Amino acid sequence: MTTITERPATLSEKPRRGGSRSVDRRRAVGVPAMLHEQLELSKPAYELWLEGQLHKELGIPDDGRTRIEIIGGEIVVSPGPLFHHARIVTDIQTAFILKQGPAPDYPWRCVQVMDFNLPRIEDGYIPDLIVLPTSEYEDPSNANAQHLTAKKIGIAVEVTSKWTAADDREPGRKRVRPTKWNGYAHEEVEYYLLVDRAPDKAKVTLFTEPNPARGMYLSEQSWAFGEPVMLPQPFGVEIPTSAWEPWEEDQGQ
Repeated sequence: MTTITERPATLSEKPRRGGSRSVDRRRAVGVPAMLHEQLELSKPAYELWLEGQLHKELGIPDDGRTRIEIIGGEIVVSPGPLFHHARIVTDIQTAFILKQGPAPDYPWRCVQVMDFNLPRIEDGYIPDLIVLPTSEYEDPSNANAQHLTAKKIGIAVEVTSKWTAADDREPGRKRVRPTKWNGYAHEEVEYYLLVDRAPDKAKVTLFTEPNPARGMYLSEQSWAFGEPVMLPQPFGVEIPTSAWEPWEEDQGQ
């Protein structure tokens, strides 16, 4: 059965070896068409994700844009971002590059769309941006790494899109499964920077003081779009947001 929807595909339960699950599979990148069928995974989804084989198991082309993540134990398939989403990510990275310019010894670098492994809860994310120490950035042992862990990063950055925002934010009362906000806290990511482009929010929030046992952040600081974001030490970076805009209601991102 083929269903037409603009929502990303999700798998509602953790797949188990030999277990049949119902999943919406993206049939073509950039086209909001899903193929609904029964799939039987050869291994648990988390193991396949670690091996970089989950897209093959789901029959989804590895096109470099379609994202396949495990969030709160569910497989979530979403398309690559639109231009303004990507521009915000680039603006954040540029702020770090400008900080590095007059200070070659500045100890932070950025990488985009690098897999992030959460072994404690067996989730797998693809943050929009990861800020990591220069020592990790230049470490030859990371050259062929498929994913990074919390011990190797300083900030995880997510920019919301219309259909994936609920997976990035602190979960609301009606939310059943954990979000990335919970996952990053469980893994003790010290700083989680969330750019929320929803028209009724349009703000940037820096979450700090993770409580790994409870999977939550205990402190936060927010800036409205248009205000410069001042990241505290050890980063000391100012990020301009004057050109940032909420998503348009008639667009997916």
